[in-house]
Amino acid sequence: MGGEREGNSLLAERPAWLTPSVVALVAANLFPLFGVLFQAWKVFPVVLLFWLENVIVGVFFILRLLAAQPSGDVGSGVAGQVPGCAAKLFMVPFFAFHYGMFTMVHGVFVFALFGREMGQFGGFPSAALVWDAVGKYHLIPAVVALALSHGFSYAWNYLGKGEFRRVAVPGLMAGPYARVVVLHVALIGGGFLVMALKSPLGGLVLLLALKVGLDVVAHVREHSKAAARGAESADA
Repeated sequence: MGGEREGNSLLAERPAWLTPSVVALVAANLFPLFGVLFQAWKVFPVVLLFWLENVIVGVFFILRLLAAQPSGDVGSGVAGQVPGCAAKLFMVPFFAFHYGMFTMVHGVFVFALFGREMGQFGGFPSAALVWDAVGKYHLIPAVVALALSHGFSYAWNYLGKGEFRRVAVPGLMAGPYARVVVLHVALIGGGFLVMALKSPLGGLVLLLALKVGLDVVAHVREHSKAAARGAESADA
């Protein structure tokens, strides 16, 4: 028992940005860096990759909604009288549809603003068009790495640390939108700047560094809040 407490204490004292899930997140983002440095990626494949990451984020948020532990009623007001399981029956399909439409519109902008410079890529992001772009730029290893990173965080933080027991299903639905909006406003703005500079290597590396920095900050903030909720529950 004493050794277990000591181990937990060491984990608690470790800086938030040195957790295994943050290390996995940074490691996954080394794949686009490799593409920029050794495969001559320009702006479009970089922004496309991170748009595909939004799809991955959406899938794992659906898994979060499904795994969220219904503890009595959720929310407040009329909606707050709906038990957790019943809320999921409505909220999971609603989130999948709404986030799917949000991601699709975002993809239209990605292809229209950046894909047109790549010849045939510059239209509505149909499944065939996206797959062609993924094949052309050899994005599959990078997509798999990002999926594994988010999967590890889901298993390590959400399931392993019991975050699924402390979340409210309605509040959880808003989670991915804040990340997507902040991150991709920065990425699209940075992408235009890099294009204006004719995609210099240094500009793309800085763009990737910006993306990783925003990702780490959002990740640490999200799971720090979850840990604080857990501490409050324990005190109560």
